[in-house]
Amino acid sequence: MASTIVVGYDGSESSQRAVDFAVKAASAQGKTIVIAHVLEWSPYSFLTPTELEERHKRRNEELQRADTALLTPLVATLKDSGVEVKTILKYGHIAETLIKIAQAEEASHLVIGRTGHSELETRLFGSVAGSLAQAAPAPVTIVP
Repeated sequence: MASTIVVGYDGSESSQRAVDFAVKAASAQGKTIVIAHVLEWSPYSFLTPTELEERHKRRNEELQRADTALLTPLVATLKDSGVEVKTILKYGHIAETLIKIAQAEEASHLVIGRTGHSELETRLFGSVAGSLAQAAPAPVTIVP
């Protein structure tokens, strides 16, 4: 049986509630949590090699900032939780990347916070929650 809960975290209040939920579940079930932060990134195939190199440099800087500003402080707050915590930081489409992380980690559960997208935006682009509910390899809990 898989012993990992993957939690999508973006620093929002709802994602913090998702982490809190996952810590309680992991503690009760003896599981590890993987806190995953995904930075949305779309490839631009029409950029010149110089522009692609500059973009790659900015991407690495953004990953470092996200680790320093979001993940490291969060892990520090969970130090005394009694739960093993691991972090993963990736670029990509959020739902697709969380699914890949869940598959790679053989997650038994995914937990995300519900964020406030407008009804129009959700109709046009879909939601991370909706995408995960349809395609995730494990049960998904959406924490309000």
